[in-house]
Amino acid sequence: MGRIFEVRKSTMFARYDRMAKQFSRIGKEIAIAVKKSGPDPDNNPMLRRIMQNAKSVNMPKDRVEAAIKNALGKDTSNYDEVLYEGYAPHGVAILVVTATDNTTRTVANVRSHFNKGGGNLGNSGSVSFLFKHSGVFKLKPEGLNIEDLEFELIDAGLEEMGEDADGNIIIRCSFNDFGKMQKALEGKGITAISSELEWIPLNTVQISEAQSEDVFKLIARVEEDDDVQQVFHNMA
Repeated sequence: MGRIFEVRKSTMFARYDRMAKQFSRIGKEIAIAVKKSGPDPDNNPMLRRIMQNAKSVNMPKDRVEAAIKNALGKDTSNYDEVLYEGYAPHGVAILVVTATDNTTRTVANVRSHFNKGGGNLGNSGSVSFLFKHSGVFKLKPEGLNIEDLEFELIDAGLEEMGEDADGNIIIRCSFNDFGKMQKALEGKGITAISSELEWIPLNTVQISEAQSEDVFKLIARVEEDDDVQQVFHNMA
């Protein structure tokens, strides 16, 4: 088992270092999950995953419960997850995951961010083919027999297993196998530090440090938008 590939994230997700933004992102995810499959985490794997992620960023339990209750209200916003695709400067592909209750507002804002950052917002399908939509689980290595676990998770759709720079175990599976992998880990009594759906680049673009600063400036601009949940790129 070796070091798993990770793209540079020196400023990616900088907004999630601010607690209020983290909680806002999770609150929207809870709203989407509850609207889709109900408020019971035992019968809603998506909600169960989000609640675990909330715990990993120390979101208070009462805030999580309030978000679930609010999602059941008749007057709450209905959020839809919308993916936007485009290019940053120097040919770097960008995917922007949003949760929005007003797509007209969101697309206008995202297009403005791309334009001001020297990039171009593209059409659906213009960039996503450069990425693979994957389930990504982060586990603590303590108490795990890594070789046995790797073998046992093959039937659950395991595609790649390795460690990150912090020594955590990273498991990747296809988007379609996310629920199966989540169920397999739960069946083994393994609680993930976090579990996310991510867009992993199939190939990366090599650019200079100076050029990468231009890209990260655009990413930072996009991430500041309240409707933006995640940003992915294919910069090496």
